[in-house]
This record gives sequence, C-alpha cells and structure tokens, in this order.
Amino acid sequence: MSVGGAVSAAAAPIGPGPGPAPDEVPFGPVTVADPGSGASYARAVRLGEQRPGGPRTLLATFQQFDSGQPGGFPVFRSDDGGRTWRPQSKVPDGGESGRIWLQPFLYELPRAFAGLPKGTVLCAANSLDSASTRIVLYASLDRGLTWRFLSTVTEGGPPVPQNGNTPVWEPFLLLHRDRLVCYYSDQRDPAFGQKLAHQTSRDLRHWGEVVDDAVGEEYSKRPGMITVAQVRRDLWIMSYEYGVTDTYYPVRYKLARDPESFGPAPALELLDQDGYAPSAAPTVAWSDSGGPQGTIVLSANSDQDFFVNRALGDPAQWTRLSSPMPRGYSRFTIPLTDPGPRHRSGLVFVVTGAPYAEQAPIQAGVISLD
Repeated sequence: MSVGGAVSAAAAPIGPGPGPAPDEVPFGPVTVADPGSGASYARAVRLGEQRPGGPRTLLATFQQFDSGQPGGFPVFRSDDGGRTWRPQSKVPDGGESGRIWLQPFLYELPRAFAGLPKGTVLCAANSLDSASTRIVLYASLDRGLTWRFLSTVTEGGPPVPQNGNTPVWEPFLLLHRDRLVCYYSDQRDPAFGQKLAHQTSRDLRHWGEVVDDAVGEEYSKRPGMITVAQVRRDLWIMSYEYGVTDTYYPVRYKLARDPESFGPAPALELLDQDGYAPSAAPTVAWSDSGGPQGTIVLSANSDQDFFVNRALGDPAQWTRLSSPMPRGYSRFTIPLTDPGPRHRSGLVFVVTGAPYAEQAPIQAGVISLD
C-alpha cells in the first residue's frame, strides 16, 4: 500500500442505455472511464437478476486522488455484459469534504441480512485525512442509485504506509453464516509492522474484536491487500502480498476450511510452472469451470498474465494464463457463473486500472479460462 499525490478528475464518457445482454464471449479491453491520472484499484459487482431471464447488471468503481472536489467513488453501470458503461451515482452521495477516499469494495448481499433485503449492495472503503484512516460501510437498497451510511468498521492513525505508523487499509467483505466479515490490513498492532485481520458484525452497526489472519515472521514484514474466495463447500483461499522489502511484495496465500480461521493456516508461496513468483496487489477468485475442482484465478500487479490453479490450490500446480487484459494495481475478476442453460463455462469478467504509480483508464473485458 502506498499513498500518492492529488489529481483532478475529468468527466467520463456516457455509454448507451440499458438493453438486452448479448451472448457472453471474450472481449475487451473497453473503457469504463478515463478520468486522468491517479485512477486505479478498480472494483466491480455483478448483481442478481431483477427478473428471471433478465440481464445481469454490473457496477464498477475505482479510487482516484482528488483534492479539488468532494471525496468519494464514482459508480458506473453496465447492462450489456460490461461492453458499455454510464455513470450512475457516487459513494457517498454528496462526497465528504476534506477527506480522500481509497480502496473501495462492492458486495451484494446474497440473502436478507441485518434488516436489509437480499440484493442490497454494500460499499466498504477507506476514508482518510492527514490524521486518520477509517474503514466505513455504506449500503444501497436500489441497486447502486443512492447510498446511505451504516457504520465505521474500524479506525486507524494517519495514512503513512511505513512500519511504526498505525493506519488501516484495504477492506474486503464476505457474508459468512450469520456474520458479515470485513477483512483489512492493520498497522496498529505494535508487534507487527502490518498484519491482516478481520472483524465481524451481525447488525452492520457494531463490530467485534480484531482477529488475525496473517502476520509476518518478523516485525519488518508486511502482509497486505487480502482477498478471499470459496473453492468448495469446505475450502477457502485468501491471497495477499507479503512485503519483504520496500519494493518486493511476493504473492502468498492460505487455505482454510473456514474463512474466519485463516490465522493458523500455513502461508504458501505462489510459484508458476517455471518457478516465477508474481508480486504485489493480488486478487483471487474461483470459477466452477476447468475441471471437477474448478479453477482458482489469481491476478498480480506484476503481470498481464493471470495465474491459475485447477488442483484446489496445490502449490505445485500453478500455471500462467495469457490475457489481452492489461495488468493493473489490484486488478479484479468475477467468474461469470449462472445456473442452468445460461451458464457460460470458463468466462471471467475483469476490471482494472493503471499499474501502481502509472497512468491508464479504467478498463473492463471478459477472458476465457479455456
């Protein structure tokens, strides 16, 4: 995690309005938005159907340093499988003067929870100023049109991403059993330069104790940027970067039977078939295609290629998958799985911004794992 300077945003192009979704095939990259420098850390969510057989809406957002306007995240919408996009809203609705907003995460509730209906869209984010970092939670009951504040998950010190400081970073949400889990990077523990941890909530207003998910073997190491995916009913994977030096962040991952119990699991190094170690800003997802055990799909800032594993995370079974989608800082993937005849085996939606410390538009596309 690193914090850069402020830039101003430009208006994004508006795509066509809603229409029938075309057949899902690989395409892209296409531009979601091109607001200028500083845009990265793209995130998306694929919403449930509004009616049986209807198109699946995609929402996308991203971070951008911007001191000239109220902070927040622009939300873009696609109703044609991600080919065209139009601006829809902003989280929070009116911004928040004096704060910078980083590291958004979008999540749709798969069932009713904490008084909110199935299909509620949540947005977790890091709202910061010179004195504090706050992981906050917003909700939309109208598929991303309007947003309301729910709670502050946790708060840390000033946004300084070096050991010895106390900020929090990079939320990731998961509804598990009867609790919403919020994972994040945590520099507040004096025993570790940075660790990965989570807190849970049953009501989205009050949050439980901090639980460790990954710590360094020594104080100077920096586990960060956690993402989590379910691989089968009783197996979960978490991916993260492991800060060995100020410039080297090899990818690590853990496997556990319970997504709230990653802490004791051994840390595994990701090496491809040639012994190459991808690095920085990984994200992980799981597709039910590619064989009886499905396919784990991992992205890293270091590579345009993806890294896939069709053996439930076996450390000896990672291979490269070439891709037309550009690499990016925390590039994000959503496997396109649907029950019944609409299932599109082996397709994965991708959204990305610039690689770290570079400039590029926010782009999207669909790749094939086959």
